[in-house]
Amino acid sequence: MESVKVDLGERSYDILIETGGLYQLGSQMLERGLKGRVVIITNPDVNTLYGDVARRSLMEVGLEVETLMLPEGEENKQLRVIAKAYDYLIEHNHTRQSIIVALGGGVIGDMAGFIAATFLRGVPFVQVPTTLLAMVDSSVGGKTGVNHHLAKNMIGAFYQPKMVLIDLDTLHSLTREEFRAGYAEVIKYGVIWDSDLFESLEKSIDRIFGLDPVTLGEMIKRSCEIKAEVVRQDEYENGIRAILNYGHTFGHSLEAITLYKEYRHGEAVAIGMVAAARTAEAMGMIDAETTRRIEKHIAAAGLPILFPAVDAQEVLARFKKDKKALGGTVRFILPERLGKVVARDDVCPKLTREIIEGMQL
Repeated sequence: MESVKVDLGERSYDILIETGGLYQLGSQMLERGLKGRVVIITNPDVNTLYGDVARRSLMEVGLEVETLMLPEGEENKQLRVIAKAYDYLIEHNHTRQSIIVALGGGVIGDMAGFIAATFLRGVPFVQVPTTLLAMVDSSVGGKTGVNHHLAKNMIGAFYQPKMVLIDLDTLHSLTREEFRAGYAEVIKYGVIWDSDLFESLEKSIDRIFGLDPVTLGEMIKRSCEIKAEVVRQDEYENGIRAILNYGHTFGHSLEAITLYKEYRHGEAVAIGMVAAARTAEAMGMIDAETTRRIEKHIAAAGLPILFPAVDAQEVLARFKKDKKALGGTVRFILPERLGKVVARDDVCPKLTREIIEGMQL
């Protein structure tokens, strides 16, 4: 079993990566002293696929297990849904010794983590991501939360899991579209941190989308290593961690104005990464060849690279509601070269409007 450590002192934890790793969930939890009542938070589809395996693994080591199902979909990542989970936990007499296991994609992980962070002021939780996006991004780093109707992820907490368990076999149940959406976050790591990773993605894209286990394992491990290092340096997003938002300022705005129904998160981020690269090029930060290389690989993965027919002014207005905006000033993460990005708060609104309008279908 491959392992990546997220080094945060007393809040440190391991990311475990293994084909068939879900069968070891119970033993890995016991190894880390997690012995309370377990509530698996999942959704109906994931429960049908993996609920029995997870429950069996936990019960085989003597743990008491319950399952709480929440609806899937970004549009359901709301406080009204979270409130129903609190009702369940209180009605079933759960205590601070109870353990929450998030079994599912990014939406389930975000909601379960927020529930764990806030129920009784914090109970232990474990992330078991079943999508590529959750494996390489949302399950690692402790950012939990829900959406507000005016902006994405505006309500939440930094709350680290006790363990992340990645079973590569779960990738086989993803649709092509879901896998692509997660892959956008992998591309992001190549642009913001590791040009060698980006080059390896270009060379191995056929093996990646053919779900070659060795290639996937290496890709996911490297992505987790990068995120673990960024989080180690800046757990609470006061500095360098902001680079993880490359593509997200444009992407979050697009998600919000389309009511979280038109684009998967990774699809919106893919468009946002192209927009950020074009912005950097227009500002003289990168050359056209770098922009085209980023665009070409995103398109090769089958991800969108253009905005739909949206009101550019509405996208700009949403920027100011982004949680990364400082005093009304919008912060963009822009590439200087492959493997290095910087935060800029001096991007002209006229330029961003031109970029959006120039990228419309």
